[in-house]
Formats: sequence, C-alpha cells, structure tokens
Amino acid sequence: MADAPWGAAEATPALAASRARAAAEALRPGELEQSVVAAFDTGGPLSRHDPGYSPREPQQRMALAVAQAIAGRDTLVVEAGTGVGKTFAYLVPALLSGGRTLISTATKSLQDQLFMRDLPRLLDTFALPLRAALLKGRGSYLCLHRLQQARHSAELPDRRAVAQLARIERWAMTTHTGDFAEIDGLDERSPVIPIVSSTRDNCLGTDCPSYRECHVVKARREAMEADLVVVNHHLFFADLVLRDSGVAELLPSVEVAIFDEAHQLPEAGLNFLGRMLGSAQLFDFARDMLAQGLAHARGLQEWQAIAGGVERAARALRLACAGGRELRGVLKLRWNECDGRADFDAALGEVARAVEFSVDALATVMEVGPDLARLHERAVELYKTAQLFARAPDAGAVRWVDVGTHQVRLIESPLDIREAMQEALASTPKAWIFTSATLGEDDALSWFTEPAGLGEARTLRVGSPFDYAAHARLYVPRHFPKPSEPDHGESVGWLGARLAARLGGRTFILTTTLRQLQTVAEVLRQRFEEGGHRIEVLVQGSMPKRQLLQQFIDQPASVLVGSASFWEGIDVPGDALQCVLIDKLPFPPPNDPLVEARVARLESEGRNPFMEYFVAEAAIALKQGAGRLIRTESDRGLLVVCDPRLAGSHYGKRLREALPPMTQVPDEASAQAWLAELKTTHDTR
Repeated sequence: MADAPWGAAEATPALAASRARAAAEALRPGELEQSVVAAFDTGGPLSRHDPGYSPREPQQRMALAVAQAIAGRDTLVVEAGTGVGKTFAYLVPALLSGGRTLISTATKSLQDQLFMRDLPRLLDTFALPLRAALLKGRGSYLCLHRLQQARHSAELPDRRAVAQLARIERWAMTTHTGDFAEIDGLDERSPVIPIVSSTRDNCLGTDCPSYRECHVVKARREAMEADLVVVNHHLFFADLVLRDSGVAELLPSVEVAIFDEAHQLPEAGLNFLGRMLGSAQLFDFARDMLAQGLAHARGLQEWQAIAGGVERAARALRLACAGGRELRGVLKLRWNECDGRADFDAALGEVARAVEFSVDALATVMEVGPDLARLHERAVELYKTAQLFARAPDAGAVRWVDVGTHQVRLIESPLDIREAMQEALASTPKAWIFTSATLGEDDALSWFTEPAGLGEARTLRVGSPFDYAAHARLYVPRHFPKPSEPDHGESVGWLGARLAARLGGRTFILTTTLRQLQTVAEVLRQRFEEGGHRIEVLVQGSMPKRQLLQQFIDQPASVLVGSASFWEGIDVPGDALQCVLIDKLPFPPPNDPLVEARVARLESEGRNPFMEYFVAEAAIALKQGAGRLIRTESDRGLLVVCDPRLAGSHYGKRLREALPPMTQVPDEASAQAWLAELKTTHDTR
C-alpha cells in the first residue's frame, strides 16, 4: 500500500490562512527590499554579528534582485560567480520576507551544510523565531521495520557489513531523526543501507507495524509544520513525478521556492522523468520476495525457484546487452544496437515471463500480510515496465542501454525537463529563484533557461569579486598533441608531472574520461619515481571521494587525478591547491544516445548543433573545472588546459571568455616561473 497522505492535519485551512496573511503583510512593495539593503549594509545585522563581514556589491545586487522577485512573486535566474556569497544573498531575503520557503540543493551534503551551519547562523543574527526542517529521501533514513527484518533474514556480503549492521542497531536505540548522516564514517554506498532503509517500492505505508515511530513520516510532518524546508533536487523531482517525497503537499503551501546549484537541476530531473528497468531492481525484488516468502508463506510457493528465475533472467539480460564485449565501467548503447537482436528480445521476454510468474505466485499469498501485498504491487509494476520496453518508445523520448560488468539498465527519457518545470511553475503562484555559479555564457543564461522552460524568467549575472587577473594565470600549450592523437594522454601526464614537481604537489588533474585518468596516473607515478620526487598520486576510485579529498588536503605533497564528479563541488581553499590541469575541452560525447537525440532536434529546427549545444556544454563544464582553482580572495594559482583548440580554433575565443578573466601566459617557462613564485610564498609562510 502506498503512503497515506500526510500533513493534512497540520496544514489546516486556518493555518494556511494565517500564513497567507503574514506573508501579505511581510511583502508590502518596497518594504522587503529596504530591509534587505539594510541587512547587507555597513553597520547592519550581518556586520554587527560577524567582525570579518564587509559589504560586497555583487552580493548586494543579487540579494536585492531576490527580494524583488519574492515581493513580486516572479521567476528569477541568477548566475553568481565564485565568492559572491550567493547562499546569504538568497537566504537573507527569504528569511526577512516571512513567507514560507522551500530550498532545494544539489546534494545531501549541501543540505546538511545549509541546515546545520548557514540557517542557524542567520536565524540567530536576525533573531527570527522561524522553524526550519530538513527533508531527505527515504534512503537517507533508517526503516525500523526493515531493521527488524534484517536482524533475522539479511544476507550480508562480508564481516565488515555485519559490523556495520551492528553499529546501526546500536545507533537506532538513541537517534531521534534516523538520518544515516549522523553516523560518522558510514559510507553512503554501504551495502547495508539499502537493507535497513525503505524505498517507494517496499514501503508499507500505514500498514507498517512501525508506522507510528517511522522516521520518514516524522521528517515529513516536521517539514509540513516548518517555515523553511531544505530538500534536494532529486527529492523535488521524485515528488513531481512519483508524488512520493512529501513535497507534493509542501510545494503548494510555500511562497518562495529556491534552487541552489541549479545547473544540476536538469540532470536530476531526467533521472525521474523517464522510465527504467534494471538488473539491480530485479535482484532487489528477487531478494525481498525470497526473504518475505520464506518468512511469511513458507511452503505455499517454491520461493527459491521463483526468485532464482528472476535473477537468471536479469543476468541473461545483462549478457545479451553486453554482447560479448569486455567491459570496463559503464558502456552506453543506442537502443537500436540491442533492439531487434534475437538474444536481446529473448532475454527481455524472459524477464517479463519471470516477473509475470512472480505476480501470479504472490497473488495467491498477498492476503497473508502487508509485506507480501506490497511485493505483489512491485511485481505488477515491474511487469508493466518490461512490457513498456518491448514496445516502441514514446514520441519525443529517447531510449538507450547502460551496461556494465555487473549491471544493466534500460532507460527511456525525455530530452529535457521543460514540460515538467513549466507545469510546476503554472501551479500556485509563488516566487521561483534559480541560482548557480555556472548557468550560461550569455545574459539570457540560455544554456539553463531554455531546456528548463524558463525563457520568460528575469535573468541576472553577477561576477566574482576575486581579482583573477592578479591572482591567477592561464596556460594553454599551443604546441601540444591534439586530443585525437595517441600520445595526448601521456603528454598530459608528463606536463602535469613537471608542473606538480615545481610546486611540490598541491595539484589537481581533471580528465574527461576514466580511461584517460588511468593513463595520466600511470605516467605521473613513473615520472615522480624517475625524478626522485616524493609526491603521491591519489586517483579517483581508490577510496571514497570524501576520504580521498581529505588525504589530499592533509598531505600537500600529492597530486589528485579525478574525472566526472571531481569537476565540481570540490572546495579546497588556500595554498592546499594551487594548480589545476584539465586534459582537454570537455565536449559531450557525440555518440551518446541522449546527445544524438538533442542534436537531431536542433537540426530539425534549423539550428547549429555544434555551436549551440557542443560548445555551450563545453563552456559550462570548463567553467566548473576551472572553478576548483580560486576559492577565496587571497587564493593564487595556475590553470592549464592541455588542448590547443582553446588557443587556435574559431570557437576558442568563446570558450576562453567563459573562463574567469585570468592572465594568460605564453609558454611553459612562464607557467613554471609563476609556480616557483607561488611555492616560494608558500614555503616562507
């Protein structure tokens, strides 16, 4: 049974009317703007509570624009460069408005930072009696019912997982929130978390024996009672599509909706707007069916055989999609590379038959208890999804297959989040604020606004207050192998080794592919060993991201080599990082099925896909990577882009203009001289 509507008792008509009156009084035209200007001014509350505060014109401009959007219930998109202080620039107007506010961030760690650090500080600064709440997805909270089941039936992979389960059991006796983030050192990728948390598929809702003590229900109730709620983008879209996260009841009641790190909103949305059938889903379903069947209906069906049939079908589907290839990482295949092949069609048909058999078996025992009834619903949904992928895709959607060494996913997705966002914006009138350090190259911020359906929104760009010309250098080696040449990866490693040796480590090398990452790392190790440099090479994937980053900070004589997730969201201020090297211009992969579909749409509209899509995407990604270098007003460093196209191509000027205004150096000798200066300054401190 799905979750019963929650929050209805809290969101009474009287409470809603009271909030509406308070919001109307707080938002008299001009009054909010005046309060915001005073808050950020010299001698205002911010400067009185923080001796290190000083007014910043870009921050004040953004805060005033946010205040105007809130007062007028308008939609505003703001690109705020590094160092602007955008968090306070949107939080202060939202808090002073008195209106009920929803804030969505890109990640759970940013949620925690907002809720535990920034919000308490501002509520204290302005002495505001407002209630704040933190709301995450189900997978972030302990499920008491599944913990009870895990004690008796969980199949854990190793002793470490057994120890983690024991630690969670001890913590469960004292926690008030059930948020796994409270457990220090617990990796969010731990195999134990899915066993002791719930999903939309396996949650029993009001039929759960632990419903009264449910941490998810408690978090949702607190969110409905709060004046300000912090969620994340995945949770927001999960609710728009599935009506499952609790935002459905929350969103109509807020006057202000703010999206920080909004550049990640489109990708987060596509994860929920499409449909997916994956081997992980099938294995999870088979595991739960076997455990619940043996626990509640032993002997009534051949549970081992039925679950085994689902698992065999899932493995056969992965093998059919892999097609005999040797896989490293995840390979993305066009739908027509699999569809129509006899082995693929047979494997997909076997999945449907295995799941249909499960539907029939569970139908005979679903009255025994809520766990089996919920499993029957899951089986029906899986069967419908298998049938969906046996048919032709929906018009305006694109399909592809992600296949790896252990898993496969069949995916159907829209090309963007336009329709979903326009539907949301057309609902109850409110102020919508979208902000990030990277949202586009033009004043219309069209890279973000067009696919997000925000073409009518007001846009604002406020630049960074940092002195990039004095504190940062850009080096683009002109006589360097092109990315298409076979020795490009090794050349990146050699150059990176020379620069890192001069600096004594304290270097990031960002690659566009995992294959390039390994090549660069091997060359670095070789060159450091040959040169007698005691510099350690830290490589993405060797340990959890947070641990790897901490080791880099704690051990300055090191080079961190990363791809994908290391291009953004990494904040290493000060001298700990003074050189960032990017292997090549980060163009989207042209053979990606989603990219191909977007290109085809632009061509059908008579537009130029290379300039409007590929170059625009590369500009945004390049800005994100370059943004790792300078994080505070006193930071100094060198950015290196090992791609001669940035200097010599007809679109190179456009990409250079997308970067912060760093002083360009002509050759490696000048780059080395700059690093030598940085090292001297660092060593004398």
